[in-house]
Amino acid sequence: MMLTGLAQASAAQPIGTLYFGGSILTMEGEEPGYVEAMVSTGDTIAFLGKQAEARARYPNAELVDLQGKFLMPSFRDPHGHFSFAIRMMDQVNLAIPPVGPVTRIADVIEQLATFKRERKLGDDAIIVGWGYDQDGLEEKRHINKLDLDDAFPDNPIILIHVSGHGAVLNSRALAVANITAQTQTPEGGVIARLPGGNEPAGLLMETALLAVMGMIPTASQEHRLAVINEAQMEYARNGYTSAVDGFATIQDVEFLQLAARQGKLFIDVAAIIAFVDIAQWLNNPKYPFSREYDNNFRIAAMKITQDGSPQGKTAFMREPYLTGGPSGQKNWRGEPSMKKEDFEQLIQTATDHDIPLQVHCNGDAAIDMVIDAVRKTGIVAKDDRRTVIIHSNIQAPDQLDAYAELGLTPSYFSNHAFFWGDVHVRNFGKERAFNISPMKSAKTKGVVFSNHTDFNITPLDPFFTIWTAMKRESRSGVIIGPDERIDAYTALQALTTSPAWQFFEEDRVGKLNVGLEASFVVLDQNPLTITEVDEIKDIRVLETIKAGKSIFSGP
Repeated sequence: MMLTGLAQASAAQPIGTLYFGGSILTMEGEEPGYVEAMVSTGDTIAFLGKQAEARARYPNAELVDLQGKFLMPSFRDPHGHFSFAIRMMDQVNLAIPPVGPVTRIADVIEQLATFKRERKLGDDAIIVGWGYDQDGLEEKRHINKLDLDDAFPDNPIILIHVSGHGAVLNSRALAVANITAQTQTPEGGVIARLPGGNEPAGLLMETALLAVMGMIPTASQEHRLAVINEAQMEYARNGYTSAVDGFATIQDVEFLQLAARQGKLFIDVAAIIAFVDIAQWLNNPKYPFSREYDNNFRIAAMKITQDGSPQGKTAFMREPYLTGGPSGQKNWRGEPSMKKEDFEQLIQTATDHDIPLQVHCNGDAAIDMVIDAVRKTGIVAKDDRRTVIIHSNIQAPDQLDAYAELGLTPSYFSNHAFFWGDVHVRNFGKERAFNISPMKSAKTKGVVFSNHTDFNITPLDPFFTIWTAMKRESRSGVIIGPDERIDAYTALQALTTSPAWQFFEEDRVGKLNVGLEASFVVLDQNPLTITEVDEIKDIRVLETIKAGKSIFSGP
């Protein structure tokens, strides 16, 4: 265990583990509550209370002295892409600092070339990079195919945009995808063109990207099973005991079912199954929705994507972007992914089949569409459907009342304030940009919200996420919405009790209580007692325990 050398045991066989000697935060209730001691037996919390009583009731327990360290419930992933975590093991990091090393177009080319050389890839191999963000490049523009073609005339190159909603392709990749000057831009999509004609420039967004997704190499099942442990460790070392696969295809689900059957999952993995595969999974017993995990896996909800990303300029907005569209469109508001009637029918189908629902909406116009669709079903808050609106990013203040009325619960994304806060100010102006992830307003309205990293869009680091929720500082130092900053305890709720509630797991995880799963973390500092907000980012995970078993132990 993490506290090796500090644990003691009686001569009798140890029964349970007794933690004491530090701050133990239960996350029970709306105000911080601490106990002197906690006892776990097997995978369950057996006792919380005074240390003397714990020792008396569990005389044979193994004793773990926290030595002033901090213990709290483990973090729960509200929204991310676990399958991306597996795939990124075989892709190139093209992110800008602090996530990656790229600051110029030349850096992108160098990273790709180094990856090709180190992996000993041939000239016909498809090379995929993740985290590409044009707003962090010195050139302040999108890469196009001409930038890539000289270095990679034969390798198809795919640069996945940091939003996950687009990609840049070189000429060879465009040819493989059969995208030419004659290719019509699909409804709800963007195909950027070179100046003066229809020749594709390389940038594809939203529905236009669908033609490319099948090109991205899928590692063998054996390889994915081999690296799934490493992918889970990325969560464990950050204090998470759960992961979400936020747009899981049938293939993703079947792989995770296999991994579960083989005992490969040591954290909880909840699949949010993609709506695009509904014809295959609806009413199919092979893909059951469940609130219970089977070998740490379950299908938890259906995912609908109804717009794109604000930093990619594909979020669907009430008012036009101040900077035009992603390929120079004027009076551009973005577009919904589906027509209103198709979207509303999909929402109704989920309601009729009692399928939990999570909907990706970044822009306020897309949020209006989900509000209208849910209202038409007749579902309201007392029905307790807990429909999750993923991101709820550029949300209008009037929409929170509808959330409260209909029982909609947002999973916010406060990391946007740092990574793209300055971009949002340029795209939307201060008033709209400062209202991203309006956590303080949501709390005032009584709306339960979580806060996610959208991994691998931004790093899993929970303390950075807590910091962005509390500080809301952009890369340039601008406070993106000072009135929406929250306190440390509320920020912890958004990573523990709130995601547990959104997934109908509040009676199992998310807090420390007798009878709940013994899943918790030991940290080197208590976030609630740190006086300088910037120091929150320096907290370290010392140990992560899942269902009574240590799954990560740090220095």
